[in-house]
Amino acid sequence: MSDNNKPDHSKLRDWLRLTRTSGVGPVTFRDLILRYGTATDALDAIPELAKRGGRIKPLSIPTIEQAEAEIDELNNIGGQMLASYNPDYPKLLNAIDPPPPIISVLGDVSCLNPNSCSIVGSRNASAIGMRFARQLAGELGNAGMIVVSGLARGIDGAAHIGAINTGTIAVVAGGIDHVYPSEHADLRQKIIETGAIISERRLGYKAIARDFPRRNRIISGLSLGTIVIEAALRSGSLITARTALEQNREVFSCPGSPLDPRSRGSNDLIKQGAHLIESADDVLHVLQSQSATRISEGEPEYGERATSNADEEQIDLAREKILELLSPSPIHRDEIVRASSYSVAACSAALIELELAGLAQCLPGGLVYRTS
Repeated sequence: MSDNNKPDHSKLRDWLRLTRTSGVGPVTFRDLILRYGTATDALDAIPELAKRGGRIKPLSIPTIEQAEAEIDELNNIGGQMLASYNPDYPKLLNAIDPPPPIISVLGDVSCLNPNSCSIVGSRNASAIGMRFARQLAGELGNAGMIVVSGLARGIDGAAHIGAINTGTIAVVAGGIDHVYPSEHADLRQKIIETGAIISERRLGYKAIARDFPRRNRIISGLSLGTIVIEAALRSGSLITARTALEQNREVFSCPGSPLDPRSRGSNDLIKQGAHLIESADDVLHVLQSQSATRISEGEPEYGERATSNADEEQIDLAREKILELLSPSPIHRDEIVRASSYSVAACSAALIELELAGLAQCLPGGLVYRTS
């Protein structure tokens, strides 16, 4: 039997097709698998679900041939696709709720171990900030930690350089074959040789602004802790710190001059309770007391488990009420459930239909908002 005809390959292919379907984000993907048990059954159901939600145009569902082509293209450049049910899928990442259903990896899959720490910070970093990032990454790497960052200019690039000899993971917002920024082409190649490039996006995809928060969530999700070095008050690095807290991970911050706007965000993290660090020992002292096993105890296991469906009449009523309650401002779905007076099962089913219809979007962390 060829690989493309094996049951495991068929499962991966349908998992990928569902992941790449328009309107299916990580939250709705999880809820669909919980409801239908398999990606194959969910794919059969979603056209009708989208119609029930009010969608007029047909959903864009990748064909079997398109999914096969994406898998083959990735394999041809030496990459590997990991679904969240795969034993090689990073355990720390699988412990977040919900994990990215699919990630593409270029490089050494074995470096995706639970002994990881991320370093993020300003793109417009100071020379001393980048020096500290390189030094810290090198010391953490020598202590057995895998350093994770986002391959951006400034602190990210410095962190990767510092850990290049011990292994580093770069999480990118575009496809793993897309070189960005261009000046990091050589660094990217070195990372592939000693570590790994990771993305949840398809090959050839060029990132836009909304993709970076999703990338940041993966950076923190792969890590026991996130270190912030030089971050403005409104920056992607603070988004990474926030998602780390949501994922029950540690947050560290390097203090900076109060006269430097690049340090206002990182200093504010310390005021809010982040660990103040001046050396790798400060980080290791905290992380060595952490247990990757404990963190992964909450790992979602929804690969083949279906839940009972709510009554369709109740779903219809819940959908109408939820659409009335939602606004463009995100609100936690628990509040929507309480305000609707309908069951969690009916509201979850209704939210699936509304997202597939393009009328709502469910975000990791439990937030939901109306899109139109």
